[in-house]
Amino acid sequence: MRDRSVRHRSRTAAAVLAVVSLLGTAALTGCDAGQDRTTKGSAAEKRRPPAQPVWDRSPGSVAAVGDSITRGFDACSVLADCPEVSWATGTDSEVRSLAVRLLGGSRAAERSWNHAETGARMAQLPEQMVLAAKKKPDLVTVMIGANDACRDSARLMTPVADFRASFEASMRQLRAGAPKAQVYVSSVPDLKRLWSTGRGNALGKQIWKLGICQSMLGDADDMSTRAVARRASVQERVVAYNDVLREVCAKDRRCRYDGGAVFDYRFTGKQLSQWDWFHPGRDGQARLAEIAYRNVTSARPPA
Repeated sequence: MRDRSVRHRSRTAAAVLAVVSLLGTAALTGCDAGQDRTTKGSAAEKRRPPAQPVWDRSPGSVAAVGDSITRGFDACSVLADCPEVSWATGTDSEVRSLAVRLLGGSRAAERSWNHAETGARMAQLPEQMVLAAKKKPDLVTVMIGANDACRDSARLMTPVADFRASFEASMRQLRAGAPKAQVYVSSVPDLKRLWSTGRGNALGKQIWKLGICQSMLGDADDMSTRAVARRASVQERVVAYNDVLREVCAKDRRCRYDGGAVFDYRFTGKQLSQWDWFHPGRDGQARLAEIAYRNVTSARPPA
């Protein structure tokens, strides 16, 4: 009888010790245990470096691709390029290009390159991207598409599918040569608004007759049903091009679209070229530089 009592007390004591041990372990680990019973703040997690933001708001070099706007066409003299006033890479002190705002005047002259070509359409952009990639720039600016809509007639405008294919090819070319370059994509300007603003200038309309953007600017004062429909079709195509720019850019984690900022900007007569009342003049180039700088240096991409 006595032996059974001793054995019973021994088993009871062992059980109590086991319970105490388990409670102690739970007390030690309970503060760090999540609802899924896994411990937080493991050594591996503590060693893991914090995720770095992909977008660098202070790039150290800039390459520009695009069309006549980025070449400063008609901003200084009639029917001529003036790259020194380019919104992207120009050196003009009044414009204060994106490169100058980011890098300062002396560094901008050494660390920025303008590969845009007057008259270029999206189909020519892949070639420009190859040139840009060779410099291994931190940032590439893209402004192109106006010439795809500005044709001798509306029926000659670049099909949207072709526009998309060429832009996708351009991004592939850039990534093949400069995989870490950031890309800032400007929307195509509102060509119909430029027509509406510029048509009040008699000299500008005479220049338009030389062949500038006839799909939109031809017969500038014609308000017939046919002319109105023609301009509307050009406007719709520009909107479609901007949708392509936005969608393709969104697939690349190092690409930032301007959110339609250039399309939405209301250029005044003061900001248009005094030579053709269509392309941005020096003041208009400065406004483009402001828009680009604001979007490139923003902590968040444009909505």
